[in-house]
Order: sequence, then structure tokens, then C-alpha cells
Amino acid sequence: MKVDVVDLKGSKVKEIELPASIFEAPIKPDLMHQAYVRQMANARLGTHETKVRSDVSGGGRKPWRQKGTGRARQGSTRAAQWVGGGKIHTPHSRDYSLKMPLKMRRAAVRSALSAKAAEQSVVIVDNLSFGEPKSKLLAQAIEKIVGKQTALLVIPEKDSKIDVLLSADNIPHVKVILAKYLNIRDMLSFDQIIMEESSIDVLKSFLTVKERAK
Repeated sequence: MKVDVVDLKGSKVKEIELPASIFEAPIKPDLMHQAYVRQMANARLGTHETKVRSDVSGGGRKPWRQKGTGRARQGSTRAAQWVGGGKIHTPHSRDYSLKMPLKMRRAAVRSALSAKAAEQSVVIVDNLSFGEPKSKLLAQAIEKIVGKQTALLVIPEKDSKIDVLLSADNIPHVKVILAKYLNIRDMLSFDQIIMEESSIDVLKSFLTVKERAK
């Protein structure tokens, strides 16, 4: 797959060929859905907690004797029917995380990248840096490249792209992500993927399928 490489003004600089193993992989909606559900589940904190009868204080003494009072028998004032008593069938902390093999997660990323590339929603830029943090300049550049669409900016590393990270903080429809952290949720949440050319090498380093030696 050959695509144009553009600059921050949206002008064509050159043409490159994207690695077929990443951008022309089989598109598997079921696998992408599984990876998306896993990522959303793993983002849940599961910190909700309520107190059961054994967690509340007091209630060590029987309120009144078992028989002869005319009232219903009670064993503790910390039972659920009493004010301040423990709760029944209420939520407790739990782990919502789901497991998925690494090979399947990477295959889902390749599938999503291929789907985006097939829709012509992947734009390769030669360089995203401005030299200094300027949200206005970044917003203008993104508008020239993809118009008013939401954009996911993929950069190769953090240290040399601090200006891009800081500039994108003030733009609501833009997010910056490192190439090694590219994930299914972000790719499916944005209209366009704007990728710096050097990020392709980072993707190739961990997404390329290695053939087994015969």
C-alpha cells in the first residue's frame, strides 16, 4: 500500500509504501471487539464497597429476650432491618479485568490499523514538531491535514516531542499517543490517525509477525 507523506501544511512531500503485514492484515471485527471489551473492562476500578453485617459496629447484645415480649424476635441491632445495620446483596470490590493473549491483542491492533488504512483514515506526516508548544499552530496544521475531524496523533517517542504533547492538551478533539502504546480503543474513537513517519518503525518492531524457522 503506497501513501503520500505530507507536511504540516498538508502538501505532499513524498510517497512511501506501508508495511503490508501491519496495514494490509486481515480485518477481523470479532477480534477487535474482544480486544475493545477487554480494554474497557480493564479500565474499570471496581472500588465500590458496602458494609455487611459483620462490618458494622455494635450489636453485640441481644435487644430483648426471645419470648414473652410480644415483639418479633431479634438477635442483633446490626441486622439489615435495623437502622445502621449491615446491607444485603449490595456491591463489593472486585476485579473486572479480562485476559487476552498478547498475540491476539497485537493482531487486533493490526486489524484496526488495516481497517483504518482501507478507509483512507491514516495520514502520514514527515514531522509533527514545531520547536515550541503552540496549540494554535497544531490546531491549524491538523485542520489543513484532516479538516474538522477528530484526530489521534501517533508519535515515536516522548522526549523529542514534548512540544506536540503540550500543544495537544488544549485541543479537545485531538489526542497524542506514543506508537508503542497504540491501542484498539483510541484507534476506534477517532476519525483520523495522523502518524509521524518515524512511528512506522516503532510499530514494525512489535507488530510485525515473525515467521517460525522451519
